[in-house]
Amino acid sequence: MCLGLATCSSWYVPPVGNVEPAAQAVVRVRLSKSVTVFLVGNIEPTMEWYKRLGFEPEYYPPGFAILRRDDIEIFLQQQPGYVSPDDPGRRERHAWNVYIMTDNVKALYDEYSGLPGLKISRQLSPQDYGMIEFDVMDLNGHRLVFAQPMRAK
Repeated sequence: MCLGLATCSSWYVPPVGNVEPAAQAVVRVRLSKSVTVFLVGNIEPTMEWYKRLGFEPEYYPPGFAILRRDDIEIFLQQQPGYVSPDDPGRRERHAWNVYIMTDNVKALYDEYSGLPGLKISRQLSPQDYGMIEFDVMDLNGHRLVFAQPMRAK
């Protein structure tokens, strides 16, 4: 920890046993994964909603769940009575909460389009940045984007 000293650097390698400081190698730690965490007001209906999308929920009372589908995990944390704040700027931009890559976005779009009551908030469409995507809004107002790189022409 730096404690505001002028000689602090942005990284620190703690001394190891009787090894000379010059002999210690600096190893960059590899980050392996990031998991989206959604705050929700009522976890049970949220788990049921995601089951419709093919996610398997694992509930850890009180108020935590892990949703899994293939290699994707979404964590849910419950705060009773929580309601996502209305943010007009975020709504106007159609801001994303999670961006999920798939190997067949058209098939997934067809699967989700056939689910009664599921709101596709942006239809399947190609993007200027080389992706084809569609959006789904969950019951808590979180926007999930499902995407796949477009094939080269």
